[in-house]
Amino acid sequence: MSDALRGEDVAQLRELGISREEVARQLELFIHPPPGTRLDRPCTAGDGIRRLDEAEVSAAEAAHASAARDGRLGKFVPASGAASRMFKGLLAMAGDEGPVDRRGIEEKARAGSADARECLAFLDGVERFAFHEELQAALARAGLGSPRELIERGRVRELLDVLLTKRGLDYAALPKGLIQFHRYPGECRTPFAEHLVEAALSARDAAGVCRLHFTVSSEHRERFHAQLKQIAPSFEERHAARFEVGFSVQERSTDTIAVDLENRPLRTGDGRLLFRPGGHGALIENLGALDGDLVYIKNIDNVVPDDRKPLTVKWKKVLAGVLVELQASVFRQLSSLGGARSGPGGPAGREAIDRALGFVRDVLALPLPPGMRSAEPARQLTYLTRLLDRPMRVCGMVRSEGDPGGGPFWVLGGDGSLSPQIVEHAQLDGSAEQEAIYRSSTHFNPVDLVCGLRDSRGKPFDLRRFVDPSKVFLSRKSSGGRELKALEHPGLWNGAMADWITVFVEVPAATFTPVKTVGDLLRPEHQPSRNPPR
Repeated sequence: MSDALRGEDVAQLRELGISREEVARQLELFIHPPPGTRLDRPCTAGDGIRRLDEAEVSAAEAAHASAARDGRLGKFVPASGAASRMFKGLLAMAGDEGPVDRRGIEEKARAGSADARECLAFLDGVERFAFHEELQAALARAGLGSPRELIERGRVRELLDVLLTKRGLDYAALPKGLIQFHRYPGECRTPFAEHLVEAALSARDAAGVCRLHFTVSSEHRERFHAQLKQIAPSFEERHAARFEVGFSVQERSTDTIAVDLENRPLRTGDGRLLFRPGGHGALIENLGALDGDLVYIKNIDNVVPDDRKPLTVKWKKVLAGVLVELQASVFRQLSSLGGARSGPGGPAGREAIDRALGFVRDVLALPLPPGMRSAEPARQLTYLTRLLDRPMRVCGMVRSEGDPGGGPFWVLGGDGSLSPQIVEHAQLDGSAEQEAIYRSSTHFNPVDLVCGLRDSRGKPFDLRRFVDPSKVFLSRKSSGGRELKALEHPGLWNGAMADWITVFVEVPAATFTPVKTVGDLLRPEHQPSRNPPR
């Protein structure tokens, strides 16, 4: 450590709010990476994933309705992601040398370029995007023709420049949450706006209050505020709602140090240590700071127009209701176990412990650790109290159709225990055995979950206590032409929630409609229908 840091680094660390001990811990992780996550098997329907029948769905909806009326529900949306990835193909074509016209792009597409195919889809469907009118107005301000005229005249680069750069709309630099996604009669909506409407339909309390929180980048915070001020009055009137919206940024104290390929700290041109954002897992701090009760988490780009919202809203209510029911059951078990502390070996204590052991086995579907069934009552009581007194989450899972990203698995702990976890491919050790298990997964994580953040006494959990710090992500990156190693904190719904009570519920695939590329906006689920806005 003394060789890695210099005296002048102390001031930088103090400025960032990062301790020397934390930097030392991160450097050690580069030198001695933690072992990969060990998968036992995929979670499947009936084995780690609940498939609800009609009666269970109805009961969950009723439980949600009661919690919503009481103002227990809120929504947390990570919204700081830039739209540059969404426009990756267009940026690649705009950056090509020489003329950029349709013929040249078609040749690249025939040669196998995915970026060129994405650009062709954009050109063919340009009038169908919700932002078409905004793009056309920007072109007019620049003294250019319509989008279609520019395409036909072979001036595609100018069209892309106006869409993507400061010459016009600067969409590539905007957060995805502020891009126009959906067109309605008389209005267009961004994902930010769609999340407000979804909250009004799924998280409104008896007084009409809807509580939402968005994590945004500091440079775009004011733009989110401005859009909220512009659209909230209309949506509040339509839905008899009042939006209480908070914003926060990912704190610099959660940044992580970058190293070279020899695991030595990298520095910027002025000699300062190079730190990078620590990934979405750092947002566990923002989530914990909400002082929330029951909180939905959903990605900013997973939204639908109004005519498709009923199914999405129904299952958001169901997931919340399942959590309400689960939480009530867990709290009852904890109450009984609390009464057993005075005499865990007596008849009443024995009955409470046996009931809790059955709950863990039958409701949480968790196998007991070896020897726990025959352990002393006092040890069983300690184990059960620790197991049940944790944050909870109910996570929607969709049937996998080759989707990239993580999924639900039974994971082996260091003590031989099994727990249901959401696992990304990057967490594996690369062995053929683990790869085979990962590929056999039947379900995919759409990031559609609801969290219970308070204990049985109504006190917020310290969510940092339930993070598995070994579940970091290590990757190769580059900066300024230099190769580097980067570290991300355990993912928000991966290692950051590794020690939570977790229940997976199968939800319809139609509730998962992300927009990863601009071409996804041309899919039927994002195109307008004849139905008026709700």
